[in-house]
Amino acid sequence: MPVKGWIEVNDLYCKGCELCITACPVDVIQLDYSRLTPKGYHPAMLKSDGCTGCGICAVICPDAAITVYREPKKAKVPTA
Repeated sequence: MPVKGWIEVNDLYCKGCELCITACPVDVIQLDYSRLTPKGYHPAMLKSDGCTGCGICAVICPDAAITVYREPKKAKVPTA
């Protein structure tokens, strides 16, 4: 089962540069054209499930606007 993750984008810092979109290996980030940040940009957002929490988007973001979260791995329960 693949690892599940998600991102949170800080609207105060995101300027819609799209670097995270091009860097995402699973192509699950897009700009949110339905809203604007306080500075007038369309912020990045998850467009679908499938984020693995790899963190590439957060590393590439020049404004540190993205926080990446990962679901913890479940411990294997030994079978008797």
